Amino acid sequence: MQKGFSLTTSFRVYYMRLTLVGFSFLHFSLITDAQAECPLQLNPQRVVVRYGDSVAANCNTSVLHKGMGWEASEGAVPMTKNQSLITWRVSELKEWDIKPVCFINYKIGDEDQCPVELPVTVYKTPDSVFISVNHSGPMKEREPYHLQCDVHNVAPVQNLTVNWYKRQTLLHQTTFTGTSETPVNETVTLLIRPDRADDGAQYRCEAELDLGAEGPQPHPTISSKPLNVEVYYKPQHSSSTETIIKDDKVMLDCTVKANPAPTYTWDHLKEKNSSSELKSSALSPGNYTCTATNALGRDSKVFIVKSTDRTTFWAIVLTGVAVAVALITSYLIFKFGFSKNSVI
Repeated sequence: MQKGFSLTTSFRVYYMRLTLVGFSFLHFSLITDAQAECPLQLNPQRVVVRYGDSVAANCNTSVLHKGMGWEASEGAVPMTKNQSLITWRVSELKEWDIKPVCFINYKIGDEDQCPVELPVTVYKTPDSVFISVNHSGPMKEREPYHLQCDVHNVAPVQNLTVNWYKRQTLLHQTTFTGTSETPVNETVTLLIRPDRADDGAQYRCEAELDLGAEGPQPHPTISSKPLNVEVYYKPQHSSSTETIIKDDKVMLDCTVKANPAPTYTWDHLKEKNSSSELKSSALSPGNYTCTATNALGRDSKVFIVKSTDRTTFWAIVLTGVAVAVALITSYLIFKFGFSKNSVI
């Protein structure tokens, strides 16, 4: 700082960049109090910059002063008395915890100088984001598995959110409470219990940096490659019984989804059959049980085969015709016999 600076020794220690906890807290309080009355305006009031990019901020005043400048580890501006606006500028910022302070020599109470600190957030998107699972081979339905997301070399971690997706559906968000300003590696996990609907699904994790209104919009995001999931599940019919009316076009269909693919067996057949379908017209009326089986279990379905309604209809019709023929024949015989008796 310049020679005109006359704050207390504790306040000056702030600009010497000591990191003792007690002093840091005191200096922050002093700067906060001073900023409330200090006749300086920063534009922008907060800076978000990507590591290695250029950055600039203006500091201006509307009052007469004895000098103003920027104190910073990079881009410092020496005190000047002839300007009301000065710019802090760095062409390639490569300091993670930089804290530039604009100051003005101006009488406020007992102090001859007041500072205003410019909040600077330096960020870096991850080098890579990788998703994995604590298992090899197909998963089993309803069993627990842990997905793992590894985020490499990202900053600042307190602005990081890991988003978990299944297909295009957001499943969960993981946030962080760390305070590191330099890049870190983070590993997070997500517990899942897949079901049969998840067979063939894709999971992925996404690292998102939410840097506030001053940060880039939309938020910088880096996504992992998708993790393809295969789920094994046992056969399961939609119903346990089905009534079938015999017909040339009607089938007994025992086909059911399962992974791995099931095998089929039938009870009450004269010959062994491993097909998932049977022609109803080739079967006698009765109950037929089909069982679908794979490595995870089995499920059975009973088909109740009945005669067609057409057969019953024709049986009734033919019976009626036979009765009618019998009645007509009896009537004719009676009439013919009666006529002969009358002639004699």
